[in-house]
Amino acid sequence: MFIDNSEITKESILEKSIKYWNPSKTQEWIDRDMALVIGKREGYYFWDLDGRKFLNIHLNGGVYNLGHRNPEVVQALCDAAQELDVGNHHFTGITKALLAEQLSGLCPDGIDYVCFSTCGGEAVDVAIKSARYYTKRKKVISIAGCYHGHTGLSVSTGDARFKDPFLCEGEKDCFVQVPLNDLDAMEAELKKEDTACVIIESLLATYGFPIPNPGYLKSVKALCEKYGALYIADEVQTGLYRTGKMWCFEHEGFVPDMIVSAKGFSGGVYPISATMMNRKAASWMFDIGRMHGSTCGGSELGCAVAMKVLEITTRESTIANINKNTKILTERVDALREKYDGFLTGYTQRGVIMGINFAVKDAGYEICKPLFDAGVWSHNSRLHPETLQLKLGLLCDDSFMDELFEKMDKGIAVACKNK
Repeated sequence: MFIDNSEITKESILEKSIKYWNPSKTQEWIDRDMALVIGKREGYYFWDLDGRKFLNIHLNGGVYNLGHRNPEVVQALCDAAQELDVGNHHFTGITKALLAEQLSGLCPDGIDYVCFSTCGGEAVDVAIKSARYYTKRKKVISIAGCYHGHTGLSVSTGDARFKDPFLCEGEKDCFVQVPLNDLDAMEAELKKEDTACVIIESLLATYGFPIPNPGYLKSVKALCEKYGALYIADEVQTGLYRTGKMWCFEHEGFVPDMIVSAKGFSGGVYPISATMMNRKAASWMFDIGRMHGSTCGGSELGCAVAMKVLEITTRESTIANINKNTKILTERVDALREKYDGFLTGYTQRGVIMGINFAVKDAGYEICKPLFDAGVWSHNSRLHPETLQLKLGLLCDDSFMDELFEKMDKGIAVACKNK
């Protein structure tokens, strides 16, 4: 190991975490008998320091789309580290320019400009700043029950649970939320003509992956054009072919003004995110380009990693595997729904992303713990707690799928019995 682990135990790490890192978060998992200290990790598995193996279907929100420590991604980082480092945010760099070109080529026509950051929240902040610069307006509209990050501007767009404890409610009337699928409510805000942008996750992960009504997102974009606002597609959890298309909004047949990507964009080995923009949204880059900076945003090492991530993600074999597993997910979850009729009440699905609904108050306790005991690491949707998130990796093979559903069946059976 990279450190001397002769005296390291799971208990000692948990104790140090309570003492020095995050006391309440660490203690909560201990109290739920679900505390983990991840040791070995490989593919779509990881091992607790106590030796227990887990199948990962949360993927840290999609960070591990290509698996833990994907060998090709790790090699790309190692190769780049022979010559590169973080670079200098005042200047361009070889990998910055090449990645921006590669990413632009994977976006709809007109989305030609890229600003790199370190995480999804920072990339959302860039998008909001860009919209405010272009429109000279301040108001941001988001969807009730949404989550777009924990940083300064991004947290103000989200649900009160995330922003209120830190007094991040935002300036009065500058951050407004409307219900999903309510076009009248959206237009009522936009017609005031004081909105800089609308930001929407193409599927609301923290609210249980509801699929927007057909035509809703496209209609919101049309309203933005009508009233002079910009549209930001938050694809942090839904982009990179996870729904069977490069970007989830492509299912709806429109083009946003900006796209935000993160999590899986990093390959799980180097933090990097991106805000992709059309010419309007990128106007500050032409006028005052040096007035925004991120010291480690667009690290030359991170760019090298992301280039390899995009190359793997867009391979024909990867896309074929996604399409195959999309069908397998539908078949296997339908079988579980029939077996546990009335307990597993339904699901939403786009590609290898699913929100599975149960007749419980909080799947985080009533479903995730039995799954944990069966060897499956999962998470519920915090603002729609009866929904279990199933975020399958892009490269999962048949043996993983067989093992996953055997263990899910086992865990759900226990949960159903305990109800």
